Amino acid sequence: MEYPKFLLGDNTDYPDDIFVVHTEFPRCIINLKDDQVEWLEEFDTNDEKELLQETQIIVEAASTFYDREIERYDD
Repeated sequence: MEYPKFLLGDNTDYPDDIFVVHTEFPRCIINLKDDQVEWLEEFDTNDEKELLQETQIIVEAASTFYDREIERYDD
C-alpha cells in the first residue's frame, strides 16, 4: 500500500494540538503547535547534524501541507 507523504492526525485528548505524520524516511510525528518531533526511526549519534537539518525541512514541509489542507477544507 502506498501512503501520502503527510497525514493529518487528530485526537480529542489533545484538542489544541495539530499532529502531522510524515510517512517517508525518516518517519515522524510532528506537533505543529510547538514544532515538537517524535521520531519513529532509530538514529546513530553520528547522524545528529544531518537529523537537525532534516528536522527543519520536514517541519516546514509539514506546515505547508497543513496550510494547504486547511485551505481546501475552507473551500
